[in-house]
Amino acid sequence: MRDLQLPIYLDHSATTPVDKRVVEAMLPFFTEGFGNAASRNHPFGWKAEEGVDYAREQVARLINANPKEIIFTSGATEGDNLGIKGVFEMYARKGNHIITCVTEHKAVLDTCKALEKKGAEVTYLPVNGDGTINLEELKAAFTDKTILVCLMFANNEVGIVHPIKEIAEMTHQHKALFMTDGTQAVGKIPVDVMEMGIDIMAFTAHKMYGPKGVGALYVRRKNPRVKVTAQLDGGGHERGMRSGTLNVPGIVGFGAACEIAQQEMEAEAKRLAALRDKLETSLLQIEESVVNGNVDSRLPHVSNISFKFVEGEGLMMGFNQEIGVSSGSACTSASLEPSYVLKAMGLDDELAHSSIRFSLGRSTTEAQIDYTIEKVTKAVNKMRDLSPLWEMHLEGIDISTIEWADH
Repeated sequence: MRDLQLPIYLDHSATTPVDKRVVEAMLPFFTEGFGNAASRNHPFGWKAEEGVDYAREQVARLINANPKEIIFTSGATEGDNLGIKGVFEMYARKGNHIITCVTEHKAVLDTCKALEKKGAEVTYLPVNGDGTINLEELKAAFTDKTILVCLMFANNEVGIVHPIKEIAEMTHQHKALFMTDGTQAVGKIPVDVMEMGIDIMAFTAHKMYGPKGVGALYVRRKNPRVKVTAQLDGGGHERGMRSGTLNVPGIVGFGAACEIAQQEMEAEAKRLAALRDKLETSLLQIEESVVNGNVDSRLPHVSNISFKFVEGEGLMMGFNQEIGVSSGSACTSASLEPSYVLKAMGLDDELAHSSIRFSLGRSTTEAQIDYTIEKVTKAVNKMRDLSPLWEMHLEGIDISTIEWADH
């Protein structure tokens, strides 16, 4: 393992490094093609606009959309806000009911919470123990006031993939629009908005080896023609849906990232799934370890594993100088709350706190996975050696029945 470079990055669901080919595509637009894409009177603006138009085609091609259906944004959070708030305002006459799910990204949940203050009725569907939703419960949630169903394509913490086509069909039977947050899926697995019946989809460049600060909202133009009200007012850029000077270098990079993903995604998914399976199989050799989420319908590069009787944050300290992963516990500045996604799946606080998400990417090698297996195994065993709870477990004591004395 001498050629192994440390630290190892296994947090690709958080962000990805920008592909060198993407950087190359972007560079000229900082210095030569620096014009404003909305300056239509001279070659500087034309060159910038040309770069944006080409990128719009590249982005659209990856998801099988029409370039005119791509609205450039600053990222998926803005896209989620624009899609959900834009539909709520545009279709207010038809109804005020939105259906979503408790394990959505905060960009969806917090947007829905904000709309509840403005009169929206929101149904938050629960999830099964493996993170999937019950389609019967979805069916029962529709009312004659339902205007939007917003369910993510793939979950960012456990990697499960929802049955998007079935959900879209059900949504359309009830004359509502279907929106998905495609952030974790686009560029990793096939996403076809036409075939799957997606009406609106937010996604972003930095999860697929593009730059940060640029994303897109797909808004369907035909069958049905979808409209969203603008959330940023100004010069009426992006067909009036999103004003603001376009981030030309970012958009060009986003386009290049989409084209590369389209060419390499299939082979890369196979490679990463094999490495992910190797990592999982080895780490599950550790006593009392368990994979969280549905293992039959999930992203190829993500694995979320709980190691019982070990605290995830503490565990990571054992190797975080060498391996970058994320804990199932979302760190908020004031407290260490266990992941709301894992809690919604029925994990207790202890188990939710003991989980780690490994997300692999283009730079991940087999040597890195071998090193990670060795390091994580050592760290888990070391922490358990120090844990009185582990000792009690080995003695056959059911820890959940213990009543702890108050001091």
